Amino acid sequence: MKSRLIDCGRSFRSLPLWVQIWVALFLVPVNAAPFLLFDTDVGRIGMISTLLILLTNVPIMLVERGMSRLMSVPHLLIWTPLIVLLVLHLQYAAALTSAERALAWALIALNGTSLGFDVLDSWRWWRGERDVPGHLLGERA
Repeated sequence: MKSRLIDCGRSFRSLPLWVQIWVALFLVPVNAAPFLLFDTDVGRIGMISTLLILLTNVPIMLVERGMSRLMSVPHLLIWTPLIVLLVLHLQYAAALTSAERALAWALIALNGTSLGFDVLDSWRWWRGERDVPGHLLGERA
């Protein structure tokens, strides 16, 4: 298991710097933020989404030993409904706190932007591009 985690770290560090910054400084913190608002609808919706992403992407990452394009598929399946739910909630909720509203818009903006990248990565994975950043061809076991 330790070698798989080391491979995952190496794979992440081999991504372009802008991707590492996007994930580490924006995507992860915004998707972790719902846990701070667990007592609100927006917080609960965001928490469920984050947990589903973790439950699907961590096993993919460990099996693939890194940042596989396959990780984009759960994003499409989970974040698309998340965004729809949040947009509807913003439209029809009786009263939202400013923190709920800010979190909803942050989740919509960041995960919506990521979905653009995920569509491309999913398409590339389905077309056979199964390389994992940070690995030499044929290196994975």
